[in-house]
Amino acid sequence: MAVTKADLFEQQEKRLAEIAKAISHPARIAILKHLSQGQCVCGDITHELPLAQSTVSQHLKALKNAGLIHGKIKGIKVCYCLNPKTIREARFLADDFFENLNIEHYC
Repeated sequence: MAVTKADLFEQQEKRLAEIAKAISHPARIAILKHLSQGQCVCGDITHELPLAQSTVSQHLKALKNAGLIHGKIKGIKVCYCLNPKTIREARFLADDFFENLNIEHYC
């Protein structure tokens, strides 16, 4: 079986990159902040952000794919909330990464 370039990196590096990619857009950070205030349906988020429903849905999908949020179907709507386990994982990975950077070697 062929080895991909991603296989050459440690699991923690790949996971941190996946999470970083998921939060690499200001709208996604705003969505996470909004969800941290309590559960809400997708329609409520569109009232808080200057984005179309379809755009918010795309951002929600990216956050969900990374495991940062999860959604529960309630009737014809989906109720989204933070996934505390993944949020803790993201915090640990980011803290570990930045704490282990040797900032004494800079330009």
